[in-house]
Amino acid sequence: MPTGSQNTQRAASNAALCSYTPVERADPPLWETTLWPHRSLGAVGFRNVMIIAACGLILPAIPFMLAGAGIFWLAFAALALGLLWLAIVQNNRQGKLREHVSLWPDQIAVERHELNGEVKRWSCNPYWMRSALKKSGGPVKNYLTLIGADREIELGAFLTPEERSALYQEIETAIRNLGQSRA
Repeated sequence: MPTGSQNTQRAASNAALCSYTPVERADPPLWETTLWPHRSLGAVGFRNVMIIAACGLILPAIPFMLAGAGIFWLAFAALALGLLWLAIVQNNRQGKLREHVSLWPDQIAVERHELNGEVKRWSCNPYWMRSALKKSGGPVKNYLTLIGADREIELGAFLTPEERSALYQEIETAIRNLGQSRA
């Protein structure tokens, strides 16, 4: 699952991840996680896909080149490879989306980094916050929202239904543990 959950001990020992918290606070969060879209095609995979596609488009052109009509086939192959490259680059660009959730005894904060560089922030008191997982009837299966401070925000829209369900369980457990630590 493309998330990075941390408990207090790991958060305190990992300064690089703690510096990413959406709210400037002196105390480390009791629980935090960073969400990002799954990317299955890395740089090596991208290169391999482009090589295989190029070979698959150029090898059939050899008989046409020998007959003198290869230039038309090569133009088609170049266009197809260019479109494939653009599609993969756009997909990788969308992989830069991030959501960071942090929980303290008196605050839960969400920071979403959009593709255009815009940063959206939401926070409220966890005592008054409610998380909801709509198994059906939402825009997607297992639609996860956080409700509080007179707003309802969507969380993990890019995750799979199973990942949203697991994230919901993590958030509920963290809130429940927070309530037990107050008693």
